[in-house]
Amino acid sequence: MPANRRPGERACDRLSADGSRSAGAAEWPRIFILSDVRLHREGIAVTLGKTNAVDVLGAGAPPDAFARIAQLLPDVVVLDSSLDDALSLPPRIREVVPGVKIVAFAVSGVDQDVIACAEAGISAFVPRDGTIEDLVSAVHQAMHGEFVCSPRITALLLDRIAALSAGHAKPRDGQVLTQREREIVPLVEQGLSNKEIARKLSVGTATVKNHVHNILEKLQLSRRGEVAARMHPTWGYVSFRPLEEVGDKVR
Repeated sequence: MPANRRPGERACDRLSADGSRSAGAAEWPRIFILSDVRLHREGIAVTLGKTNAVDVLGAGAPPDAFARIAQLLPDVVVLDSSLDDALSLPPRIREVVPGVKIVAFAVSGVDQDVIACAEAGISAFVPRDGTIEDLVSAVHQAMHGEFVCSPRITALLLDRIAALSAGHAKPRDGQVLTQREREIVPLVEQGLSNKEIARKLSVGTATVKNHVHNILEKLQLSRRGEVAARMHPTWGYVSFRPLEEVGDKVR
């Protein structure tokens, strides 16, 4: 360690985006940008680096980026909400960096999408038509524990909290699971192993394992064998079995 660096201090904490030393850099939120679109993450990284308001540690795409996030220990992860599994990523991010703030960008203006972000553990968000200034503001709000939203969204969040506290809340039909998770559910119901599912979907076994973990967590189950019963319509979920199969069972 260089003699002029304090314990626990990284070199990037003391450098501005252009590489020059800055006395205030250590106070800037340290961020990592997570997106599978290279143009998005690199463009945002370069633009944010010019604001002198945040310290961009790096950018990458999942799942490889998780190792870098664990190494760099950012204060804030800026998450591309257009990722297929975007809302399943916050728990995985916090597994490697507990307490990290997560700011989602390109969030649609649909009320329920914003609610879904809040339920997923998103600390702040920027809509699709948001600006870089909005993103910087959201990062700083997240650092201060603030979640800024419209009065309408506030009302929806309060209704959701009231429903949860009353014990009557149910996940929204068809929107509890991501598209990929909905593809995996019927395969789990068939009793296929992670390796067999991975082969059918042409993805890695580790990826399937993560999806199954998220499915069990969202459905509040402890074993994959319980998935079939939990997905029954009487639980408030959509059945993902083919209609022909359902018809065969009732005839």
